[in-house]
Amino acid sequence: MTNRSQPLKPLSAFLPKQKPEQYLYQMDPAKHEIALSTNNLQVRYGDKLSFSDGDLAFERYKITSLIGASGSGKSTFLRSLNRMNDGIANVTGQIWYRGLDINSKEIDVYEMRRHIGMVFQRPNPFAKSIYNNITFPLTQRGHYSKEELDEIVERTLKQAALWDQVKDDLNKSALSLSGGQAQRLVIARALALKPDILLLDEPSSALDPISSAQFEETLLQLKEHYTIIIVTHNMQQAARISDYTAFFHLGKVVEYDLTRKIFTRPKVELTNDYISGNFG
Repeated sequence: MTNRSQPLKPLSAFLPKQKPEQYLYQMDPAKHEIALSTNNLQVRYGDKLSFSDGDLAFERYKITSLIGASGSGKSTFLRSLNRMNDGIANVTGQIWYRGLDINSKEIDVYEMRRHIGMVFQRPNPFAKSIYNNITFPLTQRGHYSKEELDEIVERTLKQAALWDQVKDDLNKSALSLSGGQAQRLVIARALALKPDILLLDEPSSALDPISSAQFEETLLQLKEHYTIIIVTHNMQQAARISDYTAFFHLGKVVEYDLTRKIFTRPKVELTNDYISGNFG
C-alpha cells in the first residue's frame, strides 16, 4: 500500500545516470608525488586550435599512456611538455615542473630539456659510433673525463637493455643497428643527460612484435627511476605497461584515469566507443 505522506520520486530517479562528457582524474598531492602538470594549456597552429581543455597531472615514477585516433592532439600535447612546439605553434597556459612554469619566456629551454627528455617515433641515431651517440650531447655542454664517459655509456646502455648486445662493438656505427636496438640506443642517449621525465612519441610503432615486447620490458624497468609519458596507437600496449591513460579526441582530453578503469569501466561513453573499436 502506498504511503501518501511521502512525496513521489522524480522520473530521473528511475533512469540510469547519464555519463559525463569529460572525466579527468584529480590527483591529491598529499597522496601522489606529481612530476609534471598542465593548466589551461592551449596549442594553436596559426588560427587553428589544435589542443585545449585538458588539465592533467602526471605522477612520478609511473607510466602514462596517451591514446586516441590520429589527429586527436596526443603528439601536439606531448611535444608541448618540453617546448618542442616552439617556433611552429603558439602554446599558452602553464606547464608546471618543480614549481616552475616551464612555458614561460624566462626558462632556459635547453637546460629544461636535460630534465625532460624526448624520444621520437622513428629512432634517429647520429651518424657516429654507438659510444659517441651517447657521449656527444654531453661533450657539447660540459667537460667529462674518459672514465666518466665510459661509466655513463655503460650505465645508460644497461638501463636501456642494450649493453649486452653492443658492449663489444661500441665503436661500430649506430646506423648498423636494428630498429629495436636503435630505439633503445636513442633512449640511452636521452638517459645520459639524467632526465627526470621521458616523453615518448609512438616509440615502438615501427618495431616488430618481438622488438616491441622487449621495448615494453625496458620501459617497465625504467619507470623505477623515471616518469614516463608515452603516445601510443597500440591500446594493448597501453593496457599492458601504463599506470594511467588519457584518451584524446578532436584536440581535447575526454577521459583521464587509472588504466585499469579506462579499459574496464570508462566513465565517458566516447571513451567506451573508442576502446570497443566503434571508431578509430
